[in-house]
Amino acid sequence: MIQRAVAPLLALAALLGGCCTPERVILLPQADGRPTAVITHIDGQPESKGVILAQPYAEARSDGKQLTLGQTQPDAVKRDFGALMAFQPARPRLFTVNFLSNSNQLTPETEPVLEQVRQSLAQYPAGEIIVIGHTDSVGAMETNDALSLKRAEVVAELLVKMGVPDSQVQRVGRGEREPLVPTADEVDEPRNRRVEIKLR
Repeated sequence: MIQRAVAPLLALAALLGGCCTPERVILLPQADGRPTAVITHIDGQPESKGVILAQPYAEARSDGKQLTLGQTQPDAVKRDFGALMAFQPARPRLFTVNFLSNSNQLTPETEPVLEQVRQSLAQYPAGEIIVIGHTDSVGAMETNDALSLKRAEVVAELLVKMGVPDSQVQRVGRGEREPLVPTADEVDEPRNRRVEIKLR
């Protein structure tokens, strides 16, 4: 059985019977709760349609001829694969801070998130931080591109001042291209004025 991602995912493939091909795929939830999905199909049968796993702990089993869908539970995964999962690197974590309209100033309620990022970095010995700036759809795209990068730089510099090594921080601006809440053009949506901080 092989798998092909159709969204960001964390999938657990169990090797059964000592063979080299996964015979069981379990879709694990992402740490941040965002939905994931994976398409599975039987290796050597590219004409098969395959099946989509799109719910946490959904599973597909193969006997080499057909796929059987099922659902497992977190306790069962921990029991059956706990030792294997212990060898996985820490999962990426995603934090979000928001900004006041047309500014580089964090909203007061999201300022404590930066301390959470700093503390969480200790769980990633060779960790890196990707700081991704975003805007709402108000204003010209070029202006929003510059603003989103400036927001990413502001957050990155705040993290550096808190003791995070500058070499571990990447800065990226995405402008209005990846809204958290899709809107029409020129819509002032506070949730889209954000910086996502990905720790991995």
